[in-house]
Amino acid sequence: MFNQRMMRQMQSRLEKMNQELGELRIEASVGGGVVKAVANGQQQIVSVAIDPSVVDPDDVEMLQDLIVAAMNEALTQARDTAAKRLSGVAGGLGLPGL
Repeated sequence: MFNQRMMRQMQSRLEKMNQELGELRIEASVGGGVVKAVANGQQQIVSVAIDPSVVDPDDVEMLQDLIVAAMNEALTQARDTAAKRLSGVAGGLGLPGL
């Protein structure tokens, strides 16, 4: 039976996991590493790094595409990592459907 004690345990675990996810850093790079994006486990972009060699004023679209690709990859990895970690917290409580 799911009771108040179990609810408090789950809430405490979720709060701790949320803090850990905020501190987690996941880096993705594209274009052979010329554009890197870093996301935290809460799916927020925390930094973007661009190698100056890829900055071409005559081809801004390519740079924009690389930035979007790096950010999307970092967010996908962050989302997957968060889902795995959170399923471990909820799954340990024996709740149906989690």
